[in-house]
Amino acid sequence: MKTLLLTGGTGYIGSHCAVAALEVGYDIVILDNLSNSDSDVIQKIEQIAGSSSLSNGRIEKSSGIKFYQGDIRNSADLEKVFSENKIDTVLHFAGLKAVGESCDKPFMYYENNVEGTLRLTESMEKHGVKNIVFSSSATVYDPSALSPLREDSPTGNTSNPYGTSKFIIENILRDLATHQGLKVANLRYFNPIGAHSSGLIGENPRDIPNNLLPYIMKVASGELSQLKVFGDDYETVDGTGVRDYIHVEDLAAGHIAALEWLENNKTQGIFETFNLGTGTGSSVMEMIEITEEVTGTALPYTVSNRRPGDIATAYCNPEKALKILAWKTTKTIQESITDSWNYIEKQKS
Repeated sequence: MKTLLLTGGTGYIGSHCAVAALEVGYDIVILDNLSNSDSDVIQKIEQIAGSSSLSNGRIEKSSGIKFYQGDIRNSADLEKVFSENKIDTVLHFAGLKAVGESCDKPFMYYENNVEGTLRLTESMEKHGVKNIVFSSSATVYDPSALSPLREDSPTGNTSNPYGTSKFIIENILRDLATHQGLKVANLRYFNPIGAHSSGLIGENPRDIPNNLLPYIMKVASGELSQLKVFGDDYETVDGTGVRDYIHVEDLAAGHIAALEWLENNKTQGIFETFNLGTGTGSSVMEMIEITEEVTGTALPYTVSNRRPGDIATAYCNPEKALKILAWKTTKTIQESITDSWNYIEKQKS
């Protein structure tokens, strides 16, 4: 049975991918510094995957999760993980991810995201691990690039340090593929939302959220008094920003598809990029309206200035992932918001 290392595996996306990987029989090692997550999510991951295994009648069962609290910037932490486990593939989620915060704290983003990836890939090279699935982002696309964005749309000239850090890492991994034989599935996420359909894991940031739907959920639940809409003067259907929102379970399925494609591809030194999104965009106001329908709650909001680094519209062309990975999204915005609300409600009880 193959073993995966998930950096940042207790986080929002990492935890859902851990469930998906356990369900198809992988053993999981997680390295996470718990800066924006809690270790109790591990038990919830195993609970979901165990229930799913029984319902699917799967015979082969993974041995579960081995957890290390540590930091990808710390070579000693990485050495412990790689020396104690035979890792077949790394799924690299660890990193800071808030566009606005990155504009205020660029050095922190370069240190965490770029330096951390360098330390990780050094350890991979030392221990002969050649496969990596990387969590990149739609923010690597040039702000002037027109949607729907394709994998060959212009990149670089990024509008914020978060996007720049992802762009730098993509180039590092491409170089390592060319010169060191690394095999890279580079996944450009659009905007992950939703929660696991069990309601056991999801996204509920400790502080004021940087992403739209968690912010909306905190207002809907009464934890925050009102929502702040950053800009209503974009050239969009209603003046608010338009994004491609993808259910996190669809995103997790995309990782498994990319992982299996990578493992089955015997070519050494490959770097292949895939957009993971729905191919359609929704505005901030549309997201508010759907949430009001789902929750039965009116959401008070004020309009503020645009945030540094934000652009008007970004949604993808997902055809490459469908053609090569046989992957596409299955869940609607309504389902995503319903699952998020179910998760928030379960946290209260």
